[in-house]
This record gives sequence, structure tokens and C-alpha cells, in this order.
Amino acid sequence: MSILIVGNILKDVYLNLDSRTEHLETDSRNTNWLDLSFNASEHHFYNRSSNLGGATVSLEVLTKLGLEATINGSNLHLSADGPTINGPAETYRYILLADGQPCYFVPTSYKTTHFTPTNEPYDYLYIDRSAELDQASASRISDYLSSNPNTKLIIYLRNPNNRYLNSLIPSADLIFLEETSKSLTTANPTSPEGTASTDLIPSDIKDSHKLVLISEHRLSCQNISEPLSVDRIDMLTHLSTYSIASATILGCFILGFSIEDSLRLARANLENSKLNSSLGLDQLQTLIANTATDNLELIARNLVLYPKGILAADESGGSIHKKFDQLQIPDTYKNRRDYRNIFFTTPNLESYVNGIILFDETAHQFADNGQNFVDYLTAKRIIPGIKVDQGLEKFSDSLPPQYDQAQDYHPEETWTKGLDGLSTRLQDYYQMGLRFAKWRAAFEIRLDDQGNILTPTDTAIKINCQILAEYALKCQESGIVPIVEPEVVYDGYYNIEQSAATTSKILDQLFDSLKQSKVSLPACILKVNMVLAGKKLETRSTSAEIGQATAAVLKAHVPTDLAGVVFLSGGQTPEQATDNLAEIIKNGPFPWPVTFSFARALQDPALYAWQGDNHNNEKARQAFLDRLIANTNALSSNK
Repeated sequence: MSILIVGNILKDVYLNLDSRTEHLETDSRNTNWLDLSFNASEHHFYNRSSNLGGATVSLEVLTKLGLEATINGSNLHLSADGPTINGPAETYRYILLADGQPCYFVPTSYKTTHFTPTNEPYDYLYIDRSAELDQASASRISDYLSSNPNTKLIIYLRNPNNRYLNSLIPSADLIFLEETSKSLTTANPTSPEGTASTDLIPSDIKDSHKLVLISEHRLSCQNISEPLSVDRIDMLTHLSTYSIASATILGCFILGFSIEDSLRLARANLENSKLNSSLGLDQLQTLIANTATDNLELIARNLVLYPKGILAADESGGSIHKKFDQLQIPDTYKNRRDYRNIFFTTPNLESYVNGIILFDETAHQFADNGQNFVDYLTAKRIIPGIKVDQGLEKFSDSLPPQYDQAQDYHPEETWTKGLDGLSTRLQDYYQMGLRFAKWRAAFEIRLDDQGNILTPTDTAIKINCQILAEYALKCQESGIVPIVEPEVVYDGYYNIEQSAATTSKILDQLFDSLKQSKVSLPACILKVNMVLAGKKLETRSTSAEIGQATAAVLKAHVPTDLAGVVFLSGGQTPEQATDNLAEIIKNGPFPWPVTFSFARALQDPALYAWQGDNHNNEKARQAFLDRLIANTNALSSNK
């Protein structure tokens, strides 16, 4: 792909002034200004250096991305030592540094950009931020586009008063618009006081991926936004920030990257480049991968921070219907919202939970203050997550597509649905602000007539663990921390030794599958059952037995580099779950953080207090808070 850049070659001269002998004035934005009667020979500076800017920045970035780019009508040359030019630059700008703070000395107007039509057609014609078009140059560009209908026009809209540049907007395939107070105000562009506006841009461009907004603080396109933090002044000021951002996004679009990836790569280039030293595509992708991994590990660590847990508020439609039906509460959208709102609006909730797992419906509902629950929880410094599996399917009814030749399973065993379209859903959830996800696989222990373990079979364990690993990898590729939940269901007649053996076998297969799929364990959390005898067994396990057995299994079968372990309550009463958690903690220390991720064991007392009547909300919140306090206290049982 060939790119013809239309713009001015600017020369930026950097002077590091000695503020002890200079008289600088500071405006209301803390920007330093120098007396405009500037004469470089009369000022003291520690050092002086210069770089070619303007269109040169775009050329350097696009070339580093592996694209063929040329500045129209220039005698600029790129080499390993940077760009060089034979002759003077079109415009000089001074960037002055004093006590580490930049101030600027720039011309009031740029030199007019002349466009020289070329004989050969280019794939893209890019009107750079540095361009200053007059009527003649705009007309020549228009004629060139008419003669080369396959050439795509890209415009950087910087100067709001340039009516000649504005005249080319309807022909543009992509527009970069500086997101400033001037550029976004509505005014008549032909008037002397006129400013560029999004109203100048045709709706088919404005409402599509063809419009990219750029500011010093963020990049955005459609509903996707990437925040920026470019506070450095090591040869990189806001004068070059815009050019690096737009050229990187343009290059990534041409190379076929998605909007989200393009904005992310542009951010990485901005935050790690120097003038004439932007990053190549391989460097950017490596940097993004490393940064993403670091971010995931940080989120995972924050989810299991002592002494807080994770609230599982992710009941599916069927589960919450059963809960409501037991208390004759109508299963309506409003009641489901009101019920969840009780927990999320409990005062001081952030002191007891690091994160909350939501159901899809919940993630789209709103708190009493009008905020959606995701934003509401984030504002309380609680990390919002999402349940992404789509429930259980019996092997007797269907088999996962990639395992349609599977054998030796019990027909009543289940596998978990939801991999189809998962990557797209994860991307949508990420844009909503959700930062972790959960996927549950369920295993039931069934015994044969001799009391030996009949299920789960090796086939069911392997299939479900491979599905969990595929889900976890897709999460991490989407910037989301995965919680993997292989649950041995608390039911049946099995004893605690059979529970321990089955849980151990499942964990061995799970971590083997995660390793084979190259899932990063420091950015992954295990949600697991406690090791205890089945609910139907006449002799129940004591809390002391559960604590010892669970700790022994985890220490022997969970890798030490995992981010953390959280326990599900699995049908235990609230008091049982808390007592057993305390006993497990007593059998520490563990090589990873250990905490709770309960659903019913935290919510049931509140549900019974609420009874579907919002007059009981405060009583329900207090019942919920009591369970939170009890479980956070359980985490301190070994301190």
C-alpha cells in the first residue's frame, strides 16, 4: 500500500533555558510563556537540539509500520540516523524547556502547503496535520482524486478556519478531528470567527469508523475510547503527539487491525516514543502483549486482596426464578433489579468485597442514582465481572462440536455451553467496563453398587477442563481475567475421601489443560468447591475435617503461580460456609491468596429479610452486611 502525505516539513528547535536568568510568565493553565521579542542569541540555555516535525513525524511512523510513504514535493530522506532535508524547512517552531516545563514559541500562521500532482496513482492521499491548504492546492487535490478514483482520501482536521480543507471533507474516507473546545463547537466555517465542527462532517462519516477524535487525553472512534497519559517532555510535546497518534491509527487501519487494537497500538506508540524514534509494529505488539499481561495480573491480584472476597451475584434466569418462587415473589424485571440493587447499594460494601460477578441482565440494569451497575460499582472501587457460560447440557442430549466422537461418558454427565461467539461477547463486556469473567463446569460424584466412584468419568473431566482452558484463553486475549470454576456438586452419598480424590483428579486435569492452552496462571483465579462429604451421606464432615482435607488437596494440586483461590459455598448454609472457610484458613499459610466467592451463603439471609417488599430493604442490607462481616472475620482466623 502506498501513501502520499500532503503537509509541511517543520523544524522544531528545543532550547533548555536557564530559568534563573530568564523572565518567564505563567498563565492560568500553568504554561510558561516568554516575552515575544525573542532573540535566541540573547538567552541562556544549557543545550540546544532540533528535530524535523510536522509531516516528517507521519512519514517516520508509517515507515516504521512497514508501509510505503512519501511526502508530496519534498526532498526529505529517511535513514537509520533519522530524517534529513536538503534546504530549509517550511516553518520553524521553538519548544523551550525551563525547570522541566515546556513553553512554546510558534508562528501565528503556517506556510501554505503546495500540492504537486504525481503521475503515478497512490492508494492513499493523507492530508497531514501540518498542512495549510489554499484554494489552489485544494483544487489540485480535488482534481487528482477525480483522476484517480481508487485513491482514498484521509484528512487531519486541525485548522477550524480553513474552508479549503473543509471543502474536501465530503470526499474523505477517514477523518481525524482534534477534540478541543474549538473543534467541537458549532459555527459557520466561512465566517472569520468560524470554527470546525462535527456538524461539518457528513453523517455517514460521523456515525461510522471513518471519524477518529484525538485529544491530549484520549483517542476515540465510534463508542471505543483509549485514554492517554503523555506527560513526558523528552523530545515529545503535544505538537507531535497528535501526529504520532493519527499516523499510527491510519497505518493500523491500512494493515487491517480492528478499531480497538489500532487505538491501543497508537497509545503504546505515544507513551513510548521519542521524536524520530517511534516504535515498529513488532515492538508495539510485544509491548501491548506485555502491558496487557501486567494489567491482567494486577486485576487478578486486586480481586483476591485480603481481607475481602468476591460476591457472586450471577444467578441465571432459571436460578433466580426458583429463589423467588420459594417465597412467592413475582419474577419480574423490576423485582430482579430491586433485589440486586439491595446488595450493590449496601453502605461500605467496598470494605468487604473486591469484585462482584454479574449476570448479563444485571450488567445492563441501573442503580437508584441512574448509573448503570457496572459504572456504579467501578466508582465504589469494586471490580465488576460477568458470568459468560451459558449453562449445562447433558452428554445424552448433545456433545460439544469438537468432541462429537467422545466415548466412555455417563449420559447424565454435563458439559458447559457458551464458547460460540464468546470472543465477541467478551469484547463487548470489556467495552462496558467489565474486567473479569466466570465459567462453571459441574461434576457430580455417583457411586456404583460396590461404592466405587462411577462419575465423573475421565472423558467428562477432560472435555470440561479443555473447555475451561479455551474460555480462559479467550478471556485473557480480550483483556479480561478468567475465573475457572470446576465444581464438585455438594450432593450424593460420597464420603470426604472420595470428594478429595475427585477434586484432586479434576484439578490435575484442569491445570494441565490451562498449561497446554498457554493460559497465564498469574492472571487466572480458581473458584473451587470445599472438600467435604456429600449432602446425602448420613455422617457429615466436621469443619475441622473439611479444613484439613481442603487445604491438603489445594496445596498438593494447585500451582504456586496461580493468582488466587476463591471458594464457592455450593449449597451449604450460610453458617456452614463461613465456619468451613475459617477452618480452611487455619490450615494455611497458602502460596496464593485464599478468599470466598459466595452466592447463596451471602444472599439468602437478605432474600428472606426482603421478601420482595422494598420496605424491607434496610433490614435486608443489614442481613447481607452481617454475612459479609462474618466471612471477612473468617479470613482472619489464622492471623
